[in-house]
Amino acid sequence: MEEQARNRLTLVNRQKLTLEGVRLVEKFDEEEIVLETNMGFLFLKGTDLHITQLDLEKGTLAAEGFFAGLQFREEGSGSKIKTKGRGILGRLLK
Repeated sequence: MEEQARNRLTLVNRQKLTLEGVRLVEKFDEEEIVLETNMGFLFLKGTDLHITQLDLEKGTLAAEGFFAGLQFREEGSGSKIKTKGRGILGRLLK
């Protein structure tokens, strides 16, 4: 497997998550984080969720909170991702 195609998720005690293979953060708030990874989309749901580290050049993300659910959706399966608001760039450039 090529290094850039690597996809690894680690979840410790449902509170600390690390992920490799992140391409883009589509949406984030305290209840949901929606990510585009190199293997499709990943939906992280829970409470008090916070992204503690993000490096899109390396494709890594770390997050904390209480993770209640993880859902994977492959690219091209079903409709487009529906997100509230304007996405991460819109939020940062208010």
